[in-house]
Amino acid sequence: MQRTEPIPAYAQSPDILVGPAHSAVSWGAVIAGAVIAAALTATLIIGGTGLGFLAVSPWHSEGASGTAFAVGTLVWLFVTQLIAYGIAGYVAGRLRTKWTDARGDEIYFRDTAHGFLVWALSAVVSLVLLGTTAASVVSGASQAGASLAGSGAGAISAVAGQAAGGGERSAMDYLTDTMLRPADPAQAVGQGDVRPEVNRILARSVAQGKLSPEDQSYLVKLISACAGIPEVEAQRRLSQVTAQAVESAQDLKKNAKEAADAARKAAAAFSLWAFASLLFGAFIASFAATIGGRARDL
Repeated sequence: MQRTEPIPAYAQSPDILVGPAHSAVSWGAVIAGAVIAAALTATLIIGGTGLGFLAVSPWHSEGASGTAFAVGTLVWLFVTQLIAYGIAGYVAGRLRTKWTDARGDEIYFRDTAHGFLVWALSAVVSLVLLGTTAASVVSGASQAGASLAGSGAGAISAVAGQAAGGGERSAMDYLTDTMLRPADPAQAVGQGDVRPEVNRILARSVAQGKLSPEDQSYLVKLISACAGIPEVEAQRRLSQVTAQAVESAQDLKKNAKEAADAARKAAAAFSLWAFASLLFGAFIASFAATIGGRARDL
């Protein structure tokens, strides 16, 4: 006689429903919702870009201020998430397969999961294939900040390059001037324009932070010969000009660092707000899917 195994107690309970063999995920509805979300997001971003161009103006005291433009961008970002993922989540909830073997709380969970899958799939597709506006802006801001930081670190060298022509050529010109420098600086006056040589000497002094004694002695005599003034007055002029050059280089370095820091803070703030908007979009898609699911089951 064949022995039969007893039926487990959990299988005998009428409150426990055994799920179907197939998956409870309606991938067709999820994919349709993700496509709708991506299309609406792209459309709204393009529209927001047009509104942004209308709001700004190259003319002074016209158009929106920088603060207003930034706030408007963030508001539009949240509006985009609300509209795109609200519609996409609702459509996915309406299109999903009707579950006849699940209880109310299980249906609510599945609808929420479908909305979240719509958001996740749309976000992944946008990041991989299209690139999101948030990623583009953050990347551009980061590159700008890095560029400004590099400018700040090399601000003194930049001033030197502007004065002397810049680069290795300037250094070689300075060495050439040193080799061909006459014993009597007055002879250099009669050989032509001495301003390029003076520029190279001053540029090197600004880059190194000080003027060498040899260059200082030479410039004092050269200024005295060119301007026809005593060496004491020439020394005073040289000290004054050198101090102004160093101060200008320090101001440029400070301004570049401040600009880099402002760009860093702006990029960080936008990244955090973009992160919040993405979470908002996930919530909207999940909630809208439950509304669409309830309408589907009516």
